[in-house]
Amino acid sequence: MSTLPDRRLNAYRADLAESRLRGVVEAERYVEGSVARVSVPVTPLRAKPDLACGTDTELLLGESVRVLDTNESWCWVKADLDGYVGYLPEYCLAPVVKSPTHIVSAPRTFVYSGHDLRFPTVYPLSMGSRLSVVDERETRGTRYFLLDGGQAVIANHCIEVGSVVPGDYVSVAARFVETPYLWGGRSGFGIDCSGLVQLSMMMVGKLAPRNSDMQAAGLGTPIAREELRRGDLVFWKGHVALMEDDETLIHANGHTMTVAREGLEASIERIGWLYDQPTGYRRP
Repeated sequence: MSTLPDRRLNAYRADLAESRLRGVVEAERYVEGSVARVSVPVTPLRAKPDLACGTDTELLLGESVRVLDTNESWCWVKADLDGYVGYLPEYCLAPVVKSPTHIVSAPRTFVYSGHDLRFPTVYPLSMGSRLSVVDERETRGTRYFLLDGGQAVIANHCIEVGSVVPGDYVSVAARFVETPYLWGGRSGFGIDCSGLVQLSMMMVGKLAPRNSDMQAAGLGTPIAREELRRGDLVFWKGHVALMEDDETLIHANGHTMTVAREGLEASIERIGWLYDQPTGYRRP
């Protein structure tokens, strides 16, 4: 019996599918799609073109997607970063005019109306957002990157595309402690367990799948519980946590509704009482 490809990572419907699936799934037509970039600070990606549909994941400003179809102000897209497929409103996308030059490296920052921190803010940005910097300015000792239209962002809140933040992905994850938990969230405004793993790893140059089941299936290598050390991952059904050291983990969780530190043994006891024991341990 044939098994259809995972719809989260493979774009196909009865009427349309991405070209690489020709011969794998049946569709009326196959398309390559066109490239666009996210033009809003953060947008949900949904399984259906319906605002009442829950969030599967989120896309950040400047991230690129391949637009496979547009219908009634909704775009069906596939994200270039992790291959995730879903729908988002058409107004959240813009044509690719310039390639991003910088990535936001602070958990959260602001775009200002000009190069002065006392100027009005235009919108907030999350870590991982991509920007096209056109110039630099300095005002009273603070350096700014200028964007199109004269808008500005704090320069030391950004790194160049292709570079990484200092430290390891655990230190990146720790910067999100007390960030609100958000189902499907993948930003400094709200984040879920696997989003925390993916975003933290991305900032140090490591690619990770989006969902915890994908991470449990193929991110790194399996290890035994007694081997756990900093940077290793602990998996439960539908949940993942990062080890900060051999006794403490960091995870975005629905218990505290935040990103929080928790003792490994305490978390295993608490989560096991509600659900089950960990399903596995992996070293990325």
